[in-house]
Amino acid sequence: MKSPGAKITPESQLLALIEKFDPKDQRLIRSVRSAVRKRFPTANELVYDYGHSLVIGYSPTETGGQSVVSTTASTDGVRLYFMHGPQLPDPKKLLMGSGKQARYIPLKAAKDLTHPDVEALITATIERVSVPLPSEGRGKLVIKATAASKRGSGRA
Repeated sequence: MKSPGAKITPESQLLALIEKFDPKDQRLIRSVRSAVRKRFPTANELVYDYGHSLVIGYSPTETGGQSVVSTTASTDGVRLYFMHGPQLPDPKKLLMGSGKQARYIPLKAAKDLTHPDVEALITATIERVSVPLPSEGRGKLVIKATAASKRGSGRA
């Protein structure tokens, strides 16, 4: 619980959003986030809370549509989404979904990200981005939208 004078930071906001999940799912979300952050240290983390799901995009800019990958956590698990999914070489048929821009794989553990087939998909995604990730520095954590802010703005 926060003390009355505690500063609200993007990190504290994100942690509060993660705490809405079951403890087992919280651990998975945090470990996957840590692994993706380590893989993309220069990317901005763009957080979207849709009430039923939590999305964290890893982007060279503050625009979600330019994310290289994103993670989604919901009651049905954690997924890693790949931009340009339909165009990615996927000889093992790992990618799921029918989106026009992105496809995903379910994640059971953060170590799934280091599997050679998953790493090949990540590499292929990086090769297709229109805006490359910075070569140095550390990306920012940006809370882009929360379910509460959407309700307050009159949007569903």
